[in-house]
Amino acid sequence: MADKIVVITGPTATGKTRLSVELAKKFGGEIVSADSMQIYRGMDIGTAKVTHTEMQGVTHHMIDIAYPTEVYSVSRYVEDANKAVQDILARGRLPIIAGGTNLYIDSLISGLDFAERAEDNALRERLNAQYDELGGEAMIATLRGFDPERAAKLHPADKRRIVRAIEIYTLTGETITEHDEKTRKRPKKYDAVKIALSFADRGMLYDRINERVDKMVADGLFDEVKGLLDSGLSPDSTAMQAIGYKEPAAYFAGEITKDEAIELIKLSSRRYAKRQLTWLRRNPDIFWVRWQRQPNFPEGLQKATEYLHSRGLC
Repeated sequence: MADKIVVITGPTATGKTRLSVELAKKFGGEIVSADSMQIYRGMDIGTAKVTHTEMQGVTHHMIDIAYPTEVYSVSRYVEDANKAVQDILARGRLPIIAGGTNLYIDSLISGLDFAERAEDNALRERLNAQYDELGGEAMIATLRGFDPERAAKLHPADKRRIVRAIEIYTLTGETITEHDEKTRKRPKKYDAVKIALSFADRGMLYDRINERVDKMVADGLFDEVKGLLDSGLSPDSTAMQAIGYKEPAAYFAGEITKDEAIELIKLSSRRYAKRQLTWLRRNPDIFWVRWQRQPNFPEGLQKATEYLHSRGLC
């Protein structure tokens, strides 16, 4: 029987950090972050990284484990996060996976196989150069030749995923679509009890996102980005492509104004939240906690606790 873990997920700015901490305190748990950017050291404000005060003494894993100069793949996340989960279980504690990077979460639950491990740096460099030379539309056309379903899901500007899809097919002879179908059919590595947070009204979620961005700016987001750039971090690095970082980088490069950068962060964050919701709504097994105008954490904790009890967690 697969080990049971708890997942607290949902779109950005919905209170995942606080609720996961409250549940960890109540159930004797430790938190494993599932945020693709909070893994990076020195990227704190723009990722809304949990502070020591917010941790309330609860042990957190998978935070500040890589440098922004590194390319941190989903396969590496699954390997590292799985070690953390196994360690937590071995000590009789409850692993609580908390974050909004759903690809990381689903990959951890299902476990790794060859597709995530299939890598060839030389091939990837050639494909990246080919993308830069021919453009996204041409690369999408190449992908469409052997995986039309995945090609239809990708935007021509999504260089990383287009290149990765072609790389995997070249190395394994199997498409990403075929791989995903096999993954869905095989037994899960973990029995995940999933709770997702959101707002009853989409407009309330967007307002909260806008407020969070304003707070990040007030807290020194642009100074944080400038510090990363001044340290030698390339604007083209994977870490600097994150929402909240690429926009200030464009401002410092003289491509847009500061006000335009702030508005782009808000717009990109709202679009990201919409994509997160779309991903989560495909899963009928998720238990939703939907806030009204503001998060009501005592009520949310009660609902989440009752649900976890109903799933056999005491």
